[in-house]
Amino acid sequence: MEHLICSPDDLPTGEVRIVTVNAIEIGVFRQGDEYFAYQNVCPHQGGPACEGMRTPQIEDTFDAKGLFTGQRLDEDDMHIVCPWHGYEFHLRTGEHVRDSKVRLRRFPVTIRDGGVYVAM
Repeated sequence: MEHLICSPDDLPTGEVRIVTVNAIEIGVFRQGDEYFAYQNVCPHQGGPACEGMRTPQIEDTFDAKGLFTGQRLDEDDMHIVCPWHGYEFHLRTGEHVRDSKVRLRRFPVTIRDGGVYVAM
């Protein structure tokens, strides 16, 4: 069953909206023209994962000889960071950044008829 969350204009890019549907707290994220929805529960110890900050992937950079030259931010790989213990999850997949077996519970999101809908 789908549930209307808001209109796309009510959720600016880079933002999250926390809603409760059928007694389940869900974080609905917008990144550009993409939308993602996850249960607001971190698999580590039950923290409010969707209420944490969002940050881009930090990547080390190396020169042609393989020497470290610094770091860069990969804005195409945004992470959700649980505020309790810093567990990080890929925004697009909900998978933990180091262990893909650990993941947030994901819900399908549909945009239609001027609304953002989450299926449960």
